[in-house]
Amino acid sequence: MTVRTTQADVLIVGSGLMGAALAEQLRQSAPQSRIVMVDGGSVIGSVPGQHLHDTAEPTVRDEYIQAASPGVQSLYLGAAVTPDIGGDVKGIRPGMYNVSAFESDATDMPASALAWNVGGMGIHWTAATPWPWGDEVFAYTGEGEWAGELRKAQELLHVEKQPFAPTEVGTRMLGVLDGLFGPVSAPGRHPQAMPMAVKRQDSGPMPRTGPNRIFPRMKEPAGDDFTLVPGTLAVEIVHDGSHARGARVREIDSGEEYVIEAVTTVVAADTLRTPQLLFASGIRPWALGRFLNEHAFLTGQVTADLDRLDIPLESIPRPMTGEWLIGSYWLPHSGRPQPFHGQIMDRLFIDESGGPLAYSVGLSWYVPTSISEHNRLEFDEAVLDAAGLPRTRIHYAYTADDEGLFSQARASQLEAGLALGDFRPERDSARLSPGSSLHFTGTARSGPSDDGTSVCDPHGRVWGFDNLFLAGGAVIPTAVVGNSTLTGMVTAVRAGREIIRTLSA
Repeated sequence: MTVRTTQADVLIVGSGLMGAALAEQLRQSAPQSRIVMVDGGSVIGSVPGQHLHDTAEPTVRDEYIQAASPGVQSLYLGAAVTPDIGGDVKGIRPGMYNVSAFESDATDMPASALAWNVGGMGIHWTAATPWPWGDEVFAYTGEGEWAGELRKAQELLHVEKQPFAPTEVGTRMLGVLDGLFGPVSAPGRHPQAMPMAVKRQDSGPMPRTGPNRIFPRMKEPAGDDFTLVPGTLAVEIVHDGSHARGARVREIDSGEEYVIEAVTTVVAADTLRTPQLLFASGIRPWALGRFLNEHAFLTGQVTADLDRLDIPLESIPRPMTGEWLIGSYWLPHSGRPQPFHGQIMDRLFIDESGGPLAYSVGLSWYVPTSISEHNRLEFDEAVLDAAGLPRTRIHYAYTADDEGLFSQARASQLEAGLALGDFRPERDSARLSPGSSLHFTGTARSGPSDDGTSVCDPHGRVWGFDNLFLAGGAVIPTAVVGNSTLTGMVTAVRAGREIIRTLSA
C-alpha cells in the first residue's frame, strides 16, 4: 500500500449533493484549499455530476425519463429490483442498485437502494425541496441560526419557490385541496406549489440541480485545487483514535490500494454507507447505524372530474418540452392537526394523435414514523459485501403507533381523492414497501452532547475527533416527514462552516 496524495487540505468521501456543497463552500470561503473527492462509482455519460434529466446524451436521458415519469421514487433509474451483482463491483454499470444486490440483507427494507455512480443520488433525484418545519427542525439550533442555515442550503441547491408557472387547472385543484386541509394547516402551510431545485425558465426542459451545478469545478479537469477520483472506493478512515490522517482507498478496476492523506476528512457517502465506512474503520460508537428512519410511502393517483373543477379538458396545457408533468405541488404537514406530507403532481394523458384523454393528479402521502434505536444497520465484522466492506443487515419495523397513523393517512388520501374525482383505493392507491422513498436518515446522527445517542456533534464532527466530519441524511437527528434532501443540505452547511473555521484557525 502506497501514499499517493499528501497535499489535500480536505478529502471528501462521496460526490453527491452534500459533497459538492462542502466543496463549493470551501471554494467560496477558502479558495486556496486543495480538495480531493473520491467515489466508488464511475461517471454516467460524459459529464461528472450532471443530473440525468439534463444530459445531452439522448440514450441516457430517455432512460432517466422512462424511469422517473411514473412519479414513484423507487422507480428512479435502475432502482427497480436489480439482480445480484455477482459478488464483485468490478465492471458493474453505474446507476441505482437495490441494497440487496450488494449481498446485504435488506429483507426488512426490500426497496432500499443506493447509487453507485459519480454524483450519487444527486443525479437521479426529483429535485423536490420542501422546507423542514416543526419537529423536523434540529432541536439544538436557535431559530435565527436555523433560518440562516436553511437559506444557505436553499442557495446551494438553487431552490425556486414556484418553478412551474401556475396553471388555471392547477390553481383550481389546489383550491379543492385547500378546502379540505386549509382549516388544519399552520400559517404558510396550506396546499401550494412545490419548491424545487431547478432553473426556472419559460420553456423546457428546466435544468435540475445536480452536484456539478452546485460545484461547477466538478466538470473541469483535475488540478492542484481540486481532483475528482471516480471508480475509487474509500475502505477505511486512517486514524489514531482522535485524529484522522485521511483514507485508505481501493481502485475498483485494478484493486490497487493506497492512502490519500488530508488535513481534514469528511464523509458524505449516504445514510447506509457513511456508518458502514466508520464501522470498517473501527469507529463504532453505540449510536452508529441505529435510529434508522424513513417515512412510510402511500402512493396514489386520481383521474380528476373536470366538471367539479369547472374547466374543459381541451384547455388544460401540455407539459413543457422535456417535462412529463404540468405542475408540482405539495401538501405541507402541520404537526398533529395534519401530520402527512403530500407530494402532488398533475399530468395530462394524451392519445396517439396528441389529443387529450384525461387530467390526472398524483397524491403521494408521506407518513412520519417513530424514531427507534431498534431500527438499525447491523454490520458483520467477519463477512464482506460485494464492495469489500462489512456486510450490512437492515433491521426495520413499524410500531403500533406507526400503523395507526398509516390508517389515518389512508383516510386522508381517500378524502382528497374523492374530492377531486374518480378514486378507488383498491385500484388507485398502494402502500409501498419500506425503502421505497429513498429518504433514509439518522444512522450517524448529530446531537448536542456526547451522551451515547449520537455519532457527531451539531457541526458534524465525529465525537472524540478533531478533524473528521460527516454530512448528509445519516446526520439528520429528526424524523423527516417530507423529502429529505434540503434538510440533509443543512448538515452540509453546518459542517462546511466548521471545516472552514478549523482550516483558517
